[in-house]
Amino acid sequence: MPVTSLLLEGVELMLLGMGSVFVFLAALVIVLKGMSRLAQVLAPEEIAEGVASKADEDGELLAVISAAIARYRSRHK
Repeated sequence: MPVTSLLLEGVELMLLGMGSVFVFLAALVIVLKGMSRLAQVLAPEEIAEGVASKADEDGELLAVISAAIARYRSRHK
């Protein structure tokens, strides 16, 4: 077989492989976005409550970290 036909066959296989991966990843993104919207429709209150409680926990954690940093800086001048 001539080299050019082998190269063309290689390029064809490469494009086929890359195309199939692209199609799979695009379908995966579409399915995940659909599942996210479905979850928001089925349980919007639970998601909002989870976000609010997470914000409260983050506020407490921020306060504890700030106090620890202030104490460290006061002791190590």
